[in-house]
Amino acid sequence: MIEVKRVIEIAERHLEGSDMFVVECKITPMGEIELLVDSDTAVKLEDCAALNRAIEAELDREVEDYSLMVASAGIGSELKLLRQYRKIIGGSVEVLLKDGIKILAKLTAANEEGIELMYEEKQLVEGKKRKVTVEVTKSYEWEEIKYVKEYLDFK
Repeated sequence: MIEVKRVIEIAERHLEGSDMFVVECKITPMGEIELLVDSDTAVKLEDCAALNRAIEAELDREVEDYSLMVASAGIGSELKLLRQYRKIIGGSVEVLLKDGIKILAKLTAANEEGIELMYEEKQLVEGKKRKVTVEVTKSYEWEEIKYVKEYLDFK
């Protein structure tokens, strides 16, 4: 069976010198290989096709039957690498915390410990009878987060 490590090594060797990087590679027991890549700028269809050809050139179909799909980690995909988070700082994200709370916010920072979000929240303010919408900046550790996705608001 083809190993994930081998596919990633081939892909990284081909991507060396570009701003593209491997996000994730999965291989099913049926030999279906799915390789997700991302970029600091943009991933073009031609880039995925060229990477697909480069990987196929180094794998032997006579030895192992497989199917290969190289795709871009698109909008709406869960962010997996710190590099992806850093790319969208200042942009909108959807965050699902492990306690089930979903937050739509602006990503203001990301590091090895976690992320920082800025969002509006209704809070009781001294001197006011009703809750008032205030801007909140809060940090979340990776252990608290189930997933983070880039969020596009079409309003």
